[in-house]
Amino acid sequence: MLVVLSGVSGAGKDTIKKALIARMDNVESLPSYTDRAPREGEKNGEVYNFVTTEEFEKMIANEEFYEYNVHHKHYYGTSRTLMNEKIKSGKIIVKDIDVNGTENLVKLLKNDTKVVTIFLRVPKEVLAKRLENRMEKPDYKEITLRLNRFDYEESKIGMYDYVIKNNDLEKTVNIIMEIINSELKISETEF
Repeated sequence: MLVVLSGVSGAGKDTIKKALIARMDNVESLPSYTDRAPREGEKNGEVYNFVTTEEFEKMIANEEFYEYNVHHKHYYGTSRTLMNEKIKSGKIIVKDIDVNGTENLVKLLKNDTKVVTIFLRVPKEVLAKRLENRMEKPDYKEITLRLNRFDYEESKIGMYDYVIKNNDLEKTVNIIMEIINSELKISETEF
């Protein structure tokens, strides 16, 4: 099963993903590929596989991605090989993907894999504060760029199985754990 977490930058996707992995057996992350530089504390292969722009574009040419997108001036993509390996292992994969990537993945995988999509909503003013607090030296140009995408991403919530207002981390994690457990029970039932 693939659990997709979406929402604007700063919605809490990565924090929630880490909490789910820590609390649930058989749940793993699937690192995305990106050509952006690692942020402080990020290790290659955990949340992201960091490659150069040239390497990323070569991977595109070789059709190595299920989906990829340019987001905030950087490439992000989901590796076919890594995804297929995780699915074959029987793990529950939790992946954060933007709205365009979610749409593409659902189209590509829906006939072969159970895909559960969750959109995390955060009020715009809370989001601005989170983005500011995330940076040691706030870059208001970068924050504005991310906030400008807010309305576009919010306009896509209709394609998600679940929409959760993420204003309480503990509550949100518990709700998503319930969703995963419920979806597992549904997928084990034969009709």
